[in-house]
Amino acid sequence: MGKALWPERLSRSLITLRKGNRRGELGHDQKGGSNPFAFLCLLGLLTAASYSQVAPATQHDISPQLAIRLRDQIANGSVEAKRSALFEIRNLRSPSASRLALPALRDSDPIVRSTAAASVVFLPKSEASTALIPLLNDKMEFVRSESAYALGDVHDRVASSPLVRLMQNDKVLEVRTAAAISLGKIGDVSAIESLLAILKTQPREDDEFLRRSAARSVGQIAQISVTGNPDVLTPQNFLPEKFKDLGSSAATGGVPQGFSAAVDMLTSVLRNKNESDDTRREAAFSLGAIGDKRSIPVLQTYLSGQDPYLAEICKEALLKIERLNKAARATD
Repeated sequence: MGKALWPERLSRSLITLRKGNRRGELGHDQKGGSNPFAFLCLLGLLTAASYSQVAPATQHDISPQLAIRLRDQIANGSVEAKRSALFEIRNLRSPSASRLALPALRDSDPIVRSTAAASVVFLPKSEASTALIPLLNDKMEFVRSESAYALGDVHDRVASSPLVRLMQNDKVLEVRTAAAISLGKIGDVSAIESLLAILKTQPREDDEFLRRSAARSVGQIAQISVTGNPDVLTPQNFLPEKFKDLGSSAATGGVPQGFSAAVDMLTSVLRNKNESDDTRREAAFSLGAIGDKRSIPVLQTYLSGQDPYLAEICKEALLKIERLNKAARATD
């Protein structure tokens, strides 16, 4: 499976582990000590995988007995007992369960706070954002990172400005990347300029995942404005056109407005051989999501290239551009 298909947290975790030890000693820094952030990234990855294996509860309320037990674990349990309760709350996927996790956001242990961030995302948007935004200033980097990811899952545009500030100013690259990813999930067009500012800088190996995430988020915002769908998979598949679900463009009647500067920047990224393969792939996806006909020539250039993932993404992008512009003509 190509890198373009990796889940966001898998890529982030592996890059963090690689950076944490350039000598190849898993979970240790360059001086030989433990690297807790790398360990927690890997632990978070394994936890995220466990979420996908547990069926969500269909009920919106939980029993009083269960609520009492979970509340007691969070208030009086060990760190592992608290985290176990928070995982259980997450899997319940209900506002009433998520509300039980709120006190854990103020726990003295940063591991508990970071775990709690993912457990409150099923609250109403405004309530979840109010609880999570203060954690973007937490002294521990992995708490800030997990809180940023959680805000992306909440999809509340109130969080856009705090996430932009985090992306611009945080000293930790992984935290900035988390903010960039979540801005794409939220879909607020006001974040486009800040995301493009990342791509205007010269690419470096250290900021590869940040650049990839910024390129992807620009297209994700465009996609949300057209279809309302925040989900992105690049490429969607390698099947014939009739098996590709590229989304309906009828929701807004065609090409989203206000992305002209993004088209120019993303075209430059796609053409730049110094960019990582994944960043160029995400730039191609985003050009398709925006749907500007100016992107057609550059996308056609890579249809028969050596990178099969980029070629398939360009194919999908051209199909999206055709569909978006057909919808735009229909509304004229």
